[in-house]
Amino acid sequence: MVNTILATAGAAFAPVDQHYLFQARQMQALSLAVHIPLVCFGIAFPSLVLFAEWRHLRTGDYLFRVLARRWSKVMLTLFAFGVVTGTILSLELGLLWPGFMAAFGNAFGLGFALEGISFFVEAIFIAIYVYGWERLPPRLHFLSGFPVVVAGVAGSLFVISVNGWMNQPTGFALANGVAIDVQPWSALFANRYFWHEFVHMYFAGYVVAGFLLASAYAWRFVRGSSDRYERAALTIALSAAAVAAPVQIVIGDWAAREVAKAQPVKLAAMEGLARTMTGAPVHMLGWFDGDQVVYGIEIPRLLSLLAFHNASATVQGLDSVPPTDRPPVNVVRFAFQTMVGIGTLLAFLSMVYLYVRFRHKRLPTSRWFYRAALVAGPLSVVALIAGWITTEVGRQPWVVYGVMRTSAAVTGAQGIPIGYATLIVVYLLLAGALAWTLRQLAAAPLGTAASPALTTAGLVPSESRESSHAR
Repeated sequence: MVNTILATAGAAFAPVDQHYLFQARQMQALSLAVHIPLVCFGIAFPSLVLFAEWRHLRTGDYLFRVLARRWSKVMLTLFAFGVVTGTILSLELGLLWPGFMAAFGNAFGLGFALEGISFFVEAIFIAIYVYGWERLPPRLHFLSGFPVVVAGVAGSLFVISVNGWMNQPTGFALANGVAIDVQPWSALFANRYFWHEFVHMYFAGYVVAGFLLASAYAWRFVRGSSDRYERAALTIALSAAAVAAPVQIVIGDWAAREVAKAQPVKLAAMEGLARTMTGAPVHMLGWFDGDQVVYGIEIPRLLSLLAFHNASATVQGLDSVPPTDRPPVNVVRFAFQTMVGIGTLLAFLSMVYLYVRFRHKRLPTSRWFYRAALVAGPLSVVALIAGWITTEVGRQPWVVYGVMRTSAAVTGAQGIPIGYATLIVVYLLLAGALAWTLRQLAAAPLGTAASPALTTAGLVPSESRESSHAR
């Protein structure tokens, strides 16, 4: 049934004559780039906060309670800003892509409905957790954080299931350009593209949240001044990122092999493979000139080996589809190689950290390591966005792969440039407000974590002393 859909869908949708298609795509891309790092914190940060609180309950060390309580305020702040950026994304789906929503909303709408339920669960329990430190017994307060963890992961899962469906549409029939006979559960969760995409994003959440959090504390180490509070915070954040980053390489291999099967043209764009061939090579760096990769470093047969675990396998090239069905090759190649390059560097940094941690039972002592950790946070965000550029731009010119072109989905409205400029202003204001809020939280009194008793012995019996110490 799906093959029939893919074969006949091209004639079902006539492209809209939209002068601002490129700007509409840029608006969507900008919103995704702003929102996705916040999604990473929604996936990973609650579990880091709970881990810190668990350490307090298990050891009685008051430092971890202070750490968890301060992090919970950051968690709430990022959640609030994520609500704003997520709402903008939701509005853009209807305003910028009405053809897509009208034709296929019944196929993927269940995913957004479930995400909405997850959002409300997360909102309720994150409020209980943040404002329940003095109102709930310690163990009950700890348990109140688990719904936040589950809802954060579930929300991203349901949204990514929609994206997986867009990359490999299934679970419906097509009649007059509209999805009918929809099987929403099958559409969202039976397509093979969803699972590797979700797992890849799940571990990316820990990589981004862990390295960004670690970079904030690495700054103190670079300056040569750190106390026990910074060491504990850095250890938790960096440990989470260091475990996830090497695993991402394995997951990335799985994801690339699934792309080779489900979207071979995307793989060809990722590697700049102009013609279908056996024993296809990989080109590192270089520029695709429309016929081949020039100025690149060629590694023979490696693409066939990576994509199919067979150095002599046939890899489909860009020549397998008309030029109008090909994504912008250099954009996809640069994004893909940026993601892989940064991911490899982060994995190497992680292995150094894990080696020192397990071999010597301490944090690394080299200041160069902390300089690298300081840079790793922003680089992880660059890798994250580059990965999503690879996924989304690599799917072009299709909004629903092989079924509906982006040009057929876009709005015919003429006010796109005004909306684009307004969106930029809104995001600049949000970025300023977020930076100011986080700075205020960082400058707030550290409480008992700053007291000599806590930094030396690690335990202060009375919380009433928190307000008497400033960081």
